[in-house]
Amino acid sequence: MNKKTTALTTEQFKEIITTMKEGASNFRPNERIATALVLEGNLGLRISDIVHLRLADIINDGGRYRLSIIEQKTGKQRIFTVPLVIQQYIENYCLRNDIGRNEIIFPITTREVQKVLARVCDYLGYEGISTHSFRKWYATEIYRNNGYDIALVQRLLQHSSAAVTQRYIGIEPQRIEKAIEGHVELI
Repeated sequence: MNKKTTALTTEQFKEIITTMKEGASNFRPNERIATALVLEGNLGLRISDIVHLRLADIINDGGRYRLSIIEQKTGKQRIFTVPLVIQQYIENYCLRNDIGRNEIIFPITTREVQKVLARVCDYLGYEGISTHSFRKWYATEIYRNNGYDIALVQRLLQHSSAAVTQRYIGIEPQRIEKAIEGHVELI
């Protein structure tokens, strides 16, 4: 993991995806890579797992959808619920692009995704952003929106400890700054 990689803000996420879909003077629109990054930011998967996804990996399980994969990095099985809106987003993308259930949805390499993302971020003037920033954004948003439950985020990301997850989403520096600011006493 690149220590200089930062989590995105929601505004950066939206601007990067919109710019990637629309293109600019020095790069063409790229819906495929934009969609892959949207999935990374909304499912918390690594880009190496996103580029291996097939529609068949998402199973209808009694009215809800579950994704079942073996993580590329860890070799661990990961099974979790996919929100209906994300399942429909993926299915619509596959329909528009004539991608069958058993075909790889994004027949690209992680390196291709990284190169296009770097071009878009250079264009937008963003530094410290890589594909992993989308996973970090997911983790940070889950943490903030679920009562600052670090154990929940740890389980979602399949980290070995809460300390790893805290470092991953930058909780320690935030806590230290808050503690220092909260201790100011002026007379």
